[in-house]
Amino acid sequence: MQRSPGVLTSSFLLGLVSLVGASSLQVGPAAAQSSLFKPTSTRPAASSAAVGSSTSVPYGWLDFCHRRPKECKVPTLPAASIRLTAQNMNILKRINRTANRSIKPVSNYDHWGTMMDHWDYPTDGKGDCKIYALYKRKLLQDAGFPRQALLMTVVRDLHNEGHTILTVKTDKGDFVLDNLVDEIRPWNATGYYFLKRQSQQNPNVWVSLNQRGGTAKRLSPSS
Repeated sequence: MQRSPGVLTSSFLLGLVSLVGASSLQVGPAAAQSSLFKPTSTRPAASSAAVGSSTSVPYGWLDFCHRRPKECKVPTLPAASIRLTAQNMNILKRINRTANRSIKPVSNYDHWGTMMDHWDYPTDGKGDCKIYALYKRKLLQDAGFPRQALLMTVVRDLHNEGHTILTVKTDKGDFVLDNLVDEIRPWNATGYYFLKRQSQQNPNVWVSLNQRGGTAKRLSPSS
């Protein structure tokens, strides 16, 4: 799923990851882990999507791992969620908006010349929903957020078309970063049908969701 074109400069894209990592959180790795997230309890929050059994891994992720093995050869870790402080929400909002405006939307076929899903980072400043979501995941990890809370997620959008977003696990429930919407929304305020997403413990394991994410609605400014 694409988004309206934004403004893009090559120097901006090249410096974005290092800028976010350097300026968003002025803390070291240990301090970031202490302040950003906490172990997930065995009882999920009321506003978290219920997770089912293991399911098939999207071809795009398998292909991404084949081309970028260092991104996927990672240890299994305990599930974790982010503390949704005002500071952390502001970081989520800033990265969501920045990525949405810095990538030129182009379909998978027009971009890569294939109908097979191609997942990657926006190395040329262009891409579809998978590129947006992967980029946001990378920016948030570079900013110190734990990968266990940043989950690639496959849904059906409001037009029943395949779409990929980033789910962020927090102590106040599941929130969504979406290239179609600049607001950070609870998963159950999207109206999307959630199909599957990465396991928190292992990004190479995917789990089923198979549930409707409430009714699509815009959030009030106070939200």
